[in-house]
Amino acid sequence: MNDPTSDPAAEVESAPHTTGADAGRTMLLVTHTGRAQAIDVANEVVSSLHAAGIQVRLLAGETDELSLPDTDDGVQVVEPGPDLARDCELVIVIGGDGTLLRGAELARDSGTPLLGVNLGHVGFLAEAERDALDYTVEHIVSKTYDVEERLTVDVEVRKGGDVVARHWALNEASVEKAARQRMLELVVEIDGRPLSRWGCDGVVFATPTGSTAYAFSAGGPVVWPEVDALLLVPISAHALFARPMVVSPRSVLAVDVIADTEGAGVLWCDGRRSIDLPPGARIEVRRGHRAVRLARLHRAPFTDRLVAKFGLPVHGWRGAAERRRNGADDA
Repeated sequence: MNDPTSDPAAEVESAPHTTGADAGRTMLLVTHTGRAQAIDVANEVVSSLHAAGIQVRLLAGETDELSLPDTDDGVQVVEPGPDLARDCELVIVIGGDGTLLRGAELARDSGTPLLGVNLGHVGFLAEAERDALDYTVEHIVSKTYDVEERLTVDVEVRKGGDVVARHWALNEASVEKAARQRMLELVVEIDGRPLSRWGCDGVVFATPTGSTAYAFSAGGPVVWPEVDALLLVPISAHALFARPMVVSPRSVLAVDVIADTEGAGVLWCDGRRSIDLPPGARIEVRRGHRAVRLARLHRAPFTDRLVAKFGLPVHGWRGAAERRRNGADDA
């Protein structure tokens, strides 16, 4: 993998464009087994990949929910671990963005690309929809997909100068108040310089990928995924200056939970991993040392994805071709 400190956040590389199934190909399948529809889709995917001669690797905790071939007939059942996705060509995720974030935890260390089939609501991270499943499987079998790298953030929690926890996130790391009745008192710092003290419900540190997730709900801007940047978005801050900010990807963002206050906090990474933050804790956020790789079947502009996912009204847009035609007529 290329060094993420020098490459664009969404570098695209082409997968080998071959046709037919190759011997020895393996896909890791991650499924939201709490949804009946996801189980049906997973069974279809396994059946189609098996017919193409591609082996499927499954998590041991998910096999009981799926009606699958025997383990000696194209299906590997493995226990969770750091090398779970190693030697897999793709991690295929069946579910919503939450399931894909779980898949990212399994795939990041090995650098295996993820491809999501969306069964959730908005599903910004997923590449395919349920009604295009046959099309999706065809592209997987023929290896006709591209891979892009998405910027992540690394997070350190310090207490008394010592690092007490390290985490990472694809979408965002959020520092939030632990109790509803007490706000957090924070000092925000950028690149070693104090920015402001806020009494607030929290702060979201987001990536461009995460700009359409929690940061968006908190009032942050939508940032195109190929933009190299970090976002800082306050949550309900009681301050005259408390605006979302977009900073350099080389910046180090930090918050100190004021020591002489009663408000405690909690750090959440992608809404999945958490650690309690007592008064006096310090949280530092910087660009992640390792990207997450996403497989893409389409080269549609991000603008089109926004329009489709949010159902944005575009009626009345004349289009570039019509403008060119009208310009020629006026000449």
